[in-house]
Amino acid sequence: MATFLYRLGRAAFRRRWLVTLLWLVVLGGVGLGAAKAPAAGDDGTSFMPGIEAQKAFDLIGERFPGSDANGANARIVFIASGEEKVTAKENRAAIDELVSTVAEGAQVDSTVDPFKAHAVSKDASTAYATVNYKVKADDLTDASKEGLERALGQARDAGLTVEVGGTALASQPAAGGSAEAIGIALAAVVLLITFGSLAAAGLPLLTAVIGVGVSMCAILTLGSALGLSMTTGTLASMLGLAVGIDYALFVVSRYREERANGRDPQEAAGLAAGTAGSAVVFAGLTVIIALAGLSVVGVPMLTKMGLCAAGAVAVGVLVALTLVPALLGMWPNAVLSRKVRKPGKRGGSAGRRSGTAAGGGTRWARFVMRRPVAVLLLGAAGLGALALPAAQLEMGMPGDEAKPTSATERRAYDALADGFGAGFNGPLTIIADVRGSADRQAAAARMAEQIKDTEGVVSVTPPRFNEAGDAALFSAVPTAGPSEEATKDIVQTIRAERSDLEAETGATFEVTGSTAMNIDVAQALKDALVPYLAVIVLLSLLLLLVVFRSVLVPVKAALGFLLSVLASLGTVVAVFQWGWGAELLGVEQTGPIMSLMPIFLVGIVFGLAMDYEVFLVARMREAHVHGERPGQAVVSGFRHSARVVVAAAVIMMAVFSGFIGSGESMIKTIGFGLAVAVLFDAFVVRLALVPAVLALLGDKAWWLPRWLDRALPRVDVEGAALTSRTRASAATGAEAQPREPARTG
Repeated sequence: MATFLYRLGRAAFRRRWLVTLLWLVVLGGVGLGAAKAPAAGDDGTSFMPGIEAQKAFDLIGERFPGSDANGANARIVFIASGEEKVTAKENRAAIDELVSTVAEGAQVDSTVDPFKAHAVSKDASTAYATVNYKVKADDLTDASKEGLERALGQARDAGLTVEVGGTALASQPAAGGSAEAIGIALAAVVLLITFGSLAAAGLPLLTAVIGVGVSMCAILTLGSALGLSMTTGTLASMLGLAVGIDYALFVVSRYREERANGRDPQEAAGLAAGTAGSAVVFAGLTVIIALAGLSVVGVPMLTKMGLCAAGAVAVGVLVALTLVPALLGMWPNAVLSRKVRKPGKRGGSAGRRSGTAAGGGTRWARFVMRRPVAVLLLGAAGLGALALPAAQLEMGMPGDEAKPTSATERRAYDALADGFGAGFNGPLTIIADVRGSADRQAAAARMAEQIKDTEGVVSVTPPRFNEAGDAALFSAVPTAGPSEEATKDIVQTIRAERSDLEAETGATFEVTGSTAMNIDVAQALKDALVPYLAVIVLLSLLLLLVVFRSVLVPVKAALGFLLSVLASLGTVVAVFQWGWGAELLGVEQTGPIMSLMPIFLVGIVFGLAMDYEVFLVARMREAHVHGERPGQAVVSGFRHSARVVVAAAVIMMAVFSGFIGSGESMIKTIGFGLAVAVLFDAFVVRLALVPAVLALLGDKAWWLPRWLDRALPRVDVEGAALTSRTRASAATGAEAQPREPARTG
């Protein structure tokens, strides 16, 4: 692989204008497609096939075809001022006028008057009206939205406080924007400090932005056809930007190193692509596999998020291997530091400068090598303590209650909870299949009666039958809020008592609704978390076994990954679930962690952990293969890689931290979780625990049975095939053909 990438890097350097033009054509093509493509729709009606809530939801669509469960809706909440009542003459007139005005909308299917539907609180301080639309929220016209907003404004002018929940006016989180801008700005500062050159700092940023532009335009182009949401695009841009900068950083850093060693520009570009590029390919492959592996969990939305993010990472790898060498060809000396660009200073002076810059990494490595037991115990104990809250992980799907109080949806949620009780925002929908009952009316009434008698249920609506008379639909309002543990217990109790009721009536029923759906999804994903984590760990063992041709190094890497991912999950639980320091991050409502987040975090952290493992340990193995003692090889690896790994980790943290300011709860949580995961994995596991373990293992770290050495494929991530090539070039300046590395074992 190193030989192929070496030739690819040289070819991109030589044909720099053609390669650059091709990327610009690709960017323009997908950009034009994104501009012409229709707006993306939703993710479909099936969130997670197989769970009870989803099956019940599908049954409602089958038995009650006249009611579109996916149609847009608006729940308009009216709050009287001070000691006034919504039933007062002026307030009632304003509410009646709003309902009448909204009902005239062309896309409105039905409206529910609060005074006719008993939707007024006991103290008459709060009331709500419901508006149902014929079309989905994405298909609402601007005229329909503006008509609703005008009616709301008129009611507010009459003295009422009016808030709106539901999907009709819900704002979609935008992909891109300030989060990426913050991440790019912080990354620019880190790159400038690392390289000491504006060109060297700007090149990774430029190529990463081009890669993200290609990825995001492709997602927008395919969004309507594949049902890709804006959240999907945000996550893809987050990862694409982070890995795009990092992968270009590794290639540029190796190019500068080769130039400092006296290589000519084209040769240095080829060697950078063959060595650092090999590590980029493998590191990118691990991220892609981890993200694509999310499809096995069985959640269509998670599958789309993972595959889109994997595509963005793949584009980032291709950009680093082709566009970066091409741009280096256009400005071969601009990325070098000022001292290296001076005539007569390109060789020895650069080498001395490089050694000085890497001195911090060398000193740290020697410090760890002298005190491996203390560093290992301290690092493992610290991460273990941070991981403890993960045992209390509660998963859910926070709704309007997790939004900031500046959002009208959150204020509407709070007003309804104050006026009608916490459980009013999370009613349970029950559909009864009464085809097997002798007395269908009595069977449905009996079911509603028993569910009403369940502890924790406040009220149950009368059963409503479909036209065929073979199915009944009713709602149950619990005492607790949608995301509370007590509501989960109520759902489990209703389902546990179902068998006796079905035997008595001859009818069956299932529980659904957004609250039950969230409960079922959270439980299914929680059950899938441990198996998925086990698959990821096994995958890391196999991949690193091939790369490092060692038994113990992959085991050490997998255990380090487990420590970092559990510590990051524990930190997320402490902040977003327990509320420790939540106000510092703008988290106004703590509660269960977004169900999709832990599995998504595991997949991404796996890929990032393997990135740092490959970039750091590959240089150690390279030094060991070339004859250095184990301890000396660790120090050599740090001398060449520590500074770049630190810069890459800081850039990752900067990009991910930029998303903490997002108004979308899931994006905020994932941004924070990934930022702390990179912190733990890069700075504690890879830069502290890895050298400590290797110091204790000594020669045993690189042990591999001969039979396994012969059986494993050779991928040459560290570029051993180019060793003879670089030595010959350094000695004579002539081009020698790379040869395959000698077998070691």
